[in-house]
Amino acid sequence: MNTWEIPLSVAPMMQRTDRHYRYMLRIISRHTLLWTEMVTARAMIHGDRSKLLDFDEREHPLVLQVGGDDPGELATAAELAQQWGYDEININVGCPSDRVQNGNFGACLMLRPERVRECVEEMTRACTLPVTVKHRIGVDEVDAYEDMLRFVDTVVEAGGCMRFTVHARKAWLNGLSPKDNRNIPPLRYPEVWRLKRERPDCVVEINGGIKTLGQAQEHLQHVDAVMIGRAAYDNPYLFAQADARIFGDEESAPLTRHEIVRAIMPYVEERLSQDPNCKLHHISRHLINLFAGCPQARQWRRHVSERHHLPGAGPQVLEDALALLDEAQILQRDAELASEQILQASQPEQRLA
Repeated sequence: MNTWEIPLSVAPMMQRTDRHYRYMLRIISRHTLLWTEMVTARAMIHGDRSKLLDFDEREHPLVLQVGGDDPGELATAAELAQQWGYDEININVGCPSDRVQNGNFGACLMLRPERVRECVEEMTRACTLPVTVKHRIGVDEVDAYEDMLRFVDTVVEAGGCMRFTVHARKAWLNGLSPKDNRNIPPLRYPEVWRLKRERPDCVVEINGGIKTLGQAQEHLQHVDAVMIGRAAYDNPYLFAQADARIFGDEESAPLTRHEIVRAIMPYVEERLSQDPNCKLHHISRHLINLFAGCPQARQWRRHVSERHHLPGAGPQVLEDALALLDEAQILQRDAELASEQILQASQPEQRLA
């Protein structure tokens, strides 16, 4: 399956979707498309490439998201992405942070669609990877549906852009923080659905405010793919049912939460032994929310967070934390939750418009 045909993905999130988080998610879901944190093209050219780009082969399928507005630099980034073995490269045209604005890329590039087209043209010449764009529904006062349609049509003229991932909120470049931009502007899902109807040849993925697989399934009645962001970090176990419910893979039962921790232990040992700069907390911080909503989840969080940064901390910290949890009780709770989700999926769809 090509990356642009994958119906579910985890959003790129700074300080979140690093290689350790992605490895955990791949244990939970075999098929979900994973994304890196955004890496600037300039950093890829001039920085520590191994630190920025290395990943575990078991993470595939994997998208590298890049930031930049210089077609030449982005073309070099595309070449590097292919050399490193990524499955796709994506241009960030959605981030509203000051850092991104000062670099004249991210969401402000929506105001320069011709420039994005030039970048896509150069990137598609430089590599054979799919080149895709992640953008907002609008920026500042340029937020009518027709503005977004013009942006998409202009980029399509470059040829080779395989997917548009649309955050269904506009971005305010002045006056709102990046966090506020994720919550305050209202969600406008119908406009993303309309984009798919009116541009059926485009692969359209929707992002923004989607917190459950049930919501994802409804969106998939209108668009090609769904991207889940903060909910994927706050409650990573929601992806335990993704392979069955979204991808139709019924062959293997999802791992339990305890099994996920045990499955990641060899990786923890491997990284700690091979990379002297890797510490337990670099990996285990992503496991803190694995038991979100479970009985005794607080004991898990407290035990790990109080010990994983100590000198010499290793897998035993996770083993000891697991011992604090009643595995049978958690299994029963998750079985009940899975049954409820299956029942809800059989009910008339909840309107998201």
